[in-house]
Amino acid sequence: MNNLIKKYRRAKGFTLVELLIVVVIIGILAGIMMLTTGSATDKAEAAKIIANLRGLKSAAVMRYADQNEWAGAIADLDEYVDQNIGETDGYSISADDDSEGHRYLTYDGASLSTGVREKLRMMAQDAGLKAGSTSADYAGGDTVGIVVK
Repeated sequence: MNNLIKKYRRAKGFTLVELLIVVVIIGILAGIMMLTTGSATDKAEAAKIIANLRGLKSAAVMRYADQNEWAGAIADLDEYVDQNIGETDGYSISADDDSEGHRYLTYDGASLSTGVREKLRMMAQDAGLKAGSTSADYAGGDTVGIVVK
């Protein structure tokens, strides 16, 4: 009877190997979550840039409808934009039309991470993104743009 009690008491706790296995599994799951979170952050930043470009484009079109004149600078759109988006945030608008008659809104993304650039590249076709102030489609460079007119 005494041996049975000793055996029962010994079997109550976890062994060192069992604890190490649990710690390793938790570490693997935490690593996977960190990778997923980083990717989601990059996609959110790319979506924010696209949303800001679209918002500024809408503001430029509204200004043109009101004043029959295209904006020459982001500051010209202040009364049409709810948010405080401006040239200090990296956004600009071309003051003149290009040879094809287009005017562009651009974002200077020189400080963007590779992940954000990749997400922008993946979203470029659906969002109509251009390579800066050119008619070329965005392929992951420093400057991303959108056609205003």
